[in-house]
Amino acid sequence: QVQLVESGGGLVQAGASLRLSCVASGGTFSTYNMGWFRQAPGLEREFVGAITWSGGSTYYADSVKGRFTISRDNAKNTVYLQMNSLKPEDTAVYYCAARLYAGTYTYTSGYSYWGQGTQVTVSS
Repeated sequence: QVQLVESGGGLVQAGASLRLSCVASGGTFSTYNMGWFRQAPGLEREFVGAITWSGGSTYYADSVKGRFTISRDNAKNTVYLQMNSLKPEDTAVYYCAARLYAGTYTYTSGYSYWGQGTQVTVSS
């Protein structure tokens, strides 16, 4: 089965930047469409962004457009989430997810594999 491991989270001040990484193993990474989601305590898991298997298309939640950038390096089986101009409302556990088929990337349904999450905390 596919294993996804996120890293790069931490505690930062508002306005700072972080880059999250998600390393995949156990599958053919270059064929996966990848998504990033986040979840704050007591809230639903929400879509952050996605990137298609080729890297040709990216999608972002309105709340992060212009601040976050998704990229991938298929040679390293890794997808990245560059987060700039971080805000306190970005505080959450961030999860990497993978799916084999194209679809509506904003929903958790359709993603077959999930990482364990990495905590991002942004102070005021």
